[in-house]
Amino acid sequence: MTQPVILQWEDDGQTHSAKWHSENGIAPHKKIQIVDDTLTADVAYRLACEGTAMLYKGDFQNARQLLQALVRRVDKPSKKSARADRVAKDKVKSPLDTFNLHRLAQSQRARILGMILMQVNADHSISLRRAPDVARACSEAYGEQAAPYVISLRELLGVISAHEWRKTGVQVLTRDDEEVRIHPHYGVFSPVRSEYIDLVLKAPLPAAMKQSSIAFDIGTGTGVLAVVLALRGIQKIVATDLNDRAITCAKENIDRLELHSQIEICKVNLFPEGKAALIVCNPPWLPARPSSLLEHAVYDPESQMLKGFLSNLKHHLLESGEGWLILSDLAEHLGLRTRAELLHWIEEAGLKVIARLDTKPTHQKAFDKEDALHVARSKEVTSLWRLASK
Repeated sequence: MTQPVILQWEDDGQTHSAKWHSENGIAPHKKIQIVDDTLTADVAYRLACEGTAMLYKGDFQNARQLLQALVRRVDKPSKKSARADRVAKDKVKSPLDTFNLHRLAQSQRARILGMILMQVNADHSISLRRAPDVARACSEAYGEQAAPYVISLRELLGVISAHEWRKTGVQVLTRDDEEVRIHPHYGVFSPVRSEYIDLVLKAPLPAAMKQSSIAFDIGTGTGVLAVVLALRGIQKIVATDLNDRAITCAKENIDRLELHSQIEICKVNLFPEGKAALIVCNPPWLPARPSSLLEHAVYDPESQMLKGFLSNLKHHLLESGEGWLILSDLAEHLGLRTRAELLHWIEEAGLKVIARLDTKPTHQKAFDKEDALHVARSKEVTSLWRLASK
């Protein structure tokens, strides 16, 4: 079992300590300064840029306002740093350079905004004035704790936001004039991009389904695609994932929708045992290394999950069965992967493409000209590849 990392700091001449917790991959801070409501945003920004973390001891709502002030300063840098950014952009030669520069900027932004810290008690309460009740949200994200811990305020606000999403849910389709909602858990990718769900709803079911109404959902996450398949009338769906949060999340969604008689959840890497008439997979779309636990749903290092799905698909398909690969071509527009590579992996796996259903993204970033990756996003197409054994 991994030993917890302990933070230490000085306050009124005494040494204090608590466990450090970060889901965003932020390393424990070596320099920590106690701050309160007297701290100005300019001084906080300077301390953050210098690598000094600030453990807040004042009013919680003032701490939130301070973080918002840091956001404004990070997103509207000084004229000197703006000139440096323009010089860096002038040196960009390719979409891949743009992507790498964007990730670097995002990493630096996260580092600075993660410098405001909060101490949370073992019962997930916060001993600051006007602090909200975050016990339920933190308990959902972190489970039971035996001792106080320290997290960044930015992460804490993310935990609170995830709790609200979990309560409200995301509408994915309508059944019998009623909304079907999926409730994502903290750390599990939310199905907010409805265009790929529409593809799964529209694609014709394979002929093999008439003889054996069974499907696999590989990397189920919230369980959304397993739910869609069940609502399309498939009698048995086996949904797999390795992430414990995803397993818990999928089970809760399936129980809430009373689909447990059709859907079985298994903790396994990629494929369960046996064969199916339909096997669906929506892997992370970008072949890059995640910088935190929360990025594993977005980044697939060296396309490991994608290649693992393709290379083993035919061994789990029934005769006349199909594999549905749901994939955006954003990686191709960013220079992270080529279409020729994808087609080669399909060919090498002994598969053929029956058909492809395409759709354009509808999320806001696709239309945001200020977004650093707008050129690539504006060309993005999300596809459902219908694959079969040769």
